Amino acid sequence: MVSYAAGMPEGDAVWRAARRLNTALAGQVVTEWELRWGALGASDRRGRTTLEVVPRGKHILLRLDDGWTLHSHLRMEGRWSVVPAERVTRRDRADPYLRAVVGCARSVALGRRLGMLDLVPTSREAGLVGHLGPDLLGPDWSAALAIANLGRRPERHLGAALLDQENLAGIGTMWCAEICFLERVSPWAPVGALDAATLDSVVARAHRLLTGTLRFRESVSTGNPRRPLFIYGLPGRPCPRCGTPIASAEVGEPPRSRMLYHCPVCQVRPDAG
Repeated sequence: MVSYAAGMPEGDAVWRAARRLNTALAGQVVTEWELRWGALGASDRRGRTTLEVVPRGKHILLRLDDGWTLHSHLRMEGRWSVVPAERVTRRDRADPYLRAVVGCARSVALGRRLGMLDLVPTSREAGLVGHLGPDLLGPDWSAALAIANLGRRPERHLGAALLDQENLAGIGTMWCAEICFLERVSPWAPVGALDAATLDSVVARAHRLLTGTLRFRESVSTGNPRRPLFIYGLPGRPCPRCGTPIASAEVGEPPRSRMLYHCPVCQVRPDAG
């Protein structure tokens, strides 16, 4: 089996998953269709043709030629795997975490542990993704709009604002941590306390990192896939800049608070006593 996981819910990982689904299914007649998701189990799109599979932020949209779209969101644990049709096993199909099967003559896409699954008219996709801000990896990307969105709540911590998909789409906790570290700014700095040049630089860095990492198989912020990240997931390790142990703390308000990694020296918290 060849598996393409989105892993962490970051925009570039979802982009890779959508691209591989598109390569496998676009232009192909649907020969298998099974959605293990409540009332969607009664749906049947066999005989239709997949037009395209596209990412939108952290969402994946599989569009069919009959005017319907299969929408999925990976959340934290979801993944889509692409398997040659002849290699799909009974064990694959019996997986209790399998939520969707979409296949054609040559390939089968298996959606496991998906966080969301919807089947809607393509004309109504906006009801699922229309709330998203400009997509860092999409044709709608606009740095000016992203900056304007971030500034709507100047009291909000930068980390929480970057993670809010309504401001700009595609940043998860990993990229948030790496972006703030590279920009030497604290994720707990209020957006309104940052000057225009700093905010411009943060957004430009986000776009540069996410587009740049697409040349790798996994997320890479360092340029070196052998040591792909500077600080994310490395608590206690020395900061690559100053040697201080990397720390972690929550940013944002419950229930949407998230754990972020940071350097206490390079990224001094404004509220540090």
